[in-house]
Amino acid sequence: MDDGSLLEFLPILISVLFTFGLLALGFFAGTAVEKKHFRDIRRREAELSQLLAVNFRKLPTGWQAADARLVTGSVVVSLDYFKRFLAGLRGIIGGRVKSYEPLLDRGRREAMLRMKEAARAAGCNAVLNVRLQTSTLASGRRDGKGVAGIEILAFGTAIRTASS
Repeated sequence: MDDGSLLEFLPILISVLFTFGLLALGFFAGTAVEKKHFRDIRRREAELSQLLAVNFRKLPTGWQAADARLVTGSVVVSLDYFKRFLAGLRGIIGGRVKSYEPLLDRGRREAMLRMKEAARAAGCNAVLNVRLQTSTLASGRRDGKGVAGIEILAFGTAIRTASS
């Protein structure tokens, strides 16, 4: 190879290295953030383990509500660059998109925790009729395709039992 062909190849090499660098950065940063968030979720779930959150529509037999109110917990989460890349590849091939599963798990658990924290802040000790709702947020792409993130909403009726 002469110096002229090396100079023509250099922009391509820089572009490839930049792309792989972004993917590596997305992988390592996303993994670190995800692990930290899961640790925080587990800690908060342990703190709130005594506050029941169930999908019963009616009070269990023997319970008497002294107070009842609607409580919600909402979270918006987005994929990191690396997982977005993997999901794009899976979209071409088809099949199960495993890179989304931890994101959805974190989102559901975080929304439930926020709902339970709202119930505890209101002095309640249980949440009945718990429901989860998920919606996608469109990306800012000009073609209108893609997903910028997802919102997960947890809601239910928080009660304070008369015996509390």
